[in-house]
Amino acid sequence: MRAKSILFIFIALFTLQIDAQFQQGRDYQRISSVIPIKKDGKVEVIEAFWYGCGACFSFEPTLNRWRSDLDDDTKFSKLPVAWGPIHQLHAKLFYTIEALNLGSNGHSAVFNAIHKEGNYLTSDNAIIDFLGSLGVEEADVIKQMNSFSVKQKVKRSIELSKKLKVNGVPMMFVDGTFKVQAQRNHNDMLDIIDYLIKIQKPNS
Repeated sequence: MRAKSILFIFIALFTLQIDAQFQQGRDYQRISSVIPIKKDGKVEVIEAFWYGCGACFSFEPTLNRWRSDLDDDTKFSKLPVAWGPIHQLHAKLFYTIEALNLGSNGHSAVFNAIHKEGNYLTSDNAIIDFLGSLGVEEADVIKQMNSFSVKQKVKRSIELSKKLKVNGVPMMFVDGTFKVQAQRNHNDMLDIIDYLIKIQKPNS
């Protein structure tokens, strides 16, 4: 009985120590106007990013490894910020890549083009040429870039970026309730997200 009591106390203290690692106001913030989420048993995690952001580029490999280990009860999505014309153009590129089913390889190719090759993709024609280099027919690129679906998604990005008050990237959100700003260490940021996922699961 005594051994069980000691074990229970140890587990309780260990749990408290883990929880004390992260504090609201220091490591993460509660969003003032909570974004409605679907109550489906899944915790929704969003990363706000921009292709032209150097920190987002360096974060991407670590983020992709983290994503690959997520449980089925966590849903991850990316939100391309749409602050100004170049951001909105790159948001259109993001959703065009999604529509063309180019997946993570397509997104990685964009990051590499901008940050390794100096191709900043600053016009529709540059994007058409770039996606053509990935083997996509020009007509298919133009069709998707100008589609109603892509335009609506860019519009939603503009609205959601404002509602979430995204003022820097990368920035992550958990269940429309908490936000985590970029940390000096990528793994630290994801450790905070893991913690928030854990405490938010009963509410999802």
